Amino acid sequence: MSPTPARWLSSLRRLVHSEEALAPETQLLTVIDGALATRILDLAIRIGETMLVVGAPASDVTWTIVRVCRAYGLHPVHVDVTYNSITIAHSLPGAAHPTTLLRVVRGSVPDHAKLQRLQALVTDIADGLDLDAATSRCRAIRRLPFRYRPSAVIVAQATLALGVAIMFGANWLALVLSFVAAALAALTQHLLARASVPYFFAQIAGGFVLTVVAALSPLLRYTGLDAAETIRPSVIVASGIVLMLAGLTVVGAAQDAIDGFALTATGRILELTTQTLGVVLGILAGLETVRVLGLGMSPPSMALPLGPLPLQFTGAAVIAIAVAIYNGAGARIVLVSAVLSLIAWVGYVAATSIGFEVAAASGVGAFVGSFVGIVVAYRLHVPSVAITTAAILPMVPGAPVFRGLLGIVESGEDPAVLMTGVTTLVGAATIGIALAVGASLGIYLGQPVRATLSSVVRSRSRARR
Repeated sequence: MSPTPARWLSSLRRLVHSEEALAPETQLLTVIDGALATRILDLAIRIGETMLVVGAPASDVTWTIVRVCRAYGLHPVHVDVTYNSITIAHSLPGAAHPTTLLRVVRGSVPDHAKLQRLQALVTDIADGLDLDAATSRCRAIRRLPFRYRPSAVIVAQATLALGVAIMFGANWLALVLSFVAAALAALTQHLLARASVPYFFAQIAGGFVLTVVAALSPLLRYTGLDAAETIRPSVIVASGIVLMLAGLTVVGAAQDAIDGFALTATGRILELTTQTLGVVLGILAGLETVRVLGLGMSPPSMALPLGPLPLQFTGAAVIAIAVAIYNGAGARIVLVSAVLSLIAWVGYVAATSIGFEVAAASGVGAFVGSFVGIVVAYRLHVPSVAITTAAILPMVPGAPVFRGLLGIVESGEDPAVLMTGVTTLVGAATIGIALAVGASLGIYLGQPVRATLSSVVRSRSRARR
């Protein structure tokens, strides 16, 4: 059947005119005045402030603030993040002056469960969450108490030291003493914090208590216990050193420095140096005290050997679980941290097996742990900083720090022992730098991979819809 003239006319009309059904849908855009802009900026800066307090790096805080403002139609915004303040500004079209807000950041207390909730809130905001609902959720998150009670935190800290002792292959009595010494040090720091004593002095007190308990451990030989004959006090102190260095932001400071946040990096590095110096002073005071009492410890002639490989992996997992709980993580972060610590330790063991020195192997382990962590963090909806910190902590050089300090204190007039102690401390500092560099490199190389994977997931999701 031949087409009718009406059909020919309709076909010609479609060639010339656009169809109304193909017209794009229009949306009602919110008119942003000064009051609304202030509300948006206030929400964004409060989210950023809370993230900085609970341990997020400055680059993540800046990106989050910009993302929240853009989701509600404010673009561009200018963000300035320093160690103890955040400034945000936006200029409305035609306005004589920009709208500027400033928030002072007081203290830093890692809380990875709260950080996880904030990241989920930001994701919902990007997906279209109403401003009023977002403000209410942000207020509720900021008011959340720490997930665990102080007693549980102290037990987790003591368990962290226990994990370090397991890695060194200590016997059952040394494991018990490591747990008790770390618990006493953690309890001392908690009581001083309740009394509003600065954390620097709390570190000194913790290091002192730890060293005195370790120096008294050889007295258990008079009990007749066979296990007391092989106790190594240096293992007890090394375990506690890792505990007191667990909360320090080595990776965060290095990442801020690489990102160009000089003020934030300088503040964190200064805090890291001060608190580490507190541990050193506490250990030195403890060593001098026990020397005066006639219980001095002889400097070890060689590095403390690690235990069998299964104990190393067991200890690494215990450390990761303990530090995750210590930082307020939930069950998902705890589980991921444990798995990631095993992956990082595999990288360390593999590097040492092919001839890498301890510092280089530590950097390799930190790189493997942070790279895998930054990739899986997006898929598992956990903060990357949380699992990365837990993964690299088993490689913190607690034993070399104590060996170096002990060598300096017990050197007397022997320059050879003194130089050995100084060299050991320099080696410990090199390991710390390698951990920071390896973790930062893993984060930067993992971010493009994570972005590629997330874009593939979004493309597949759109294709299904």
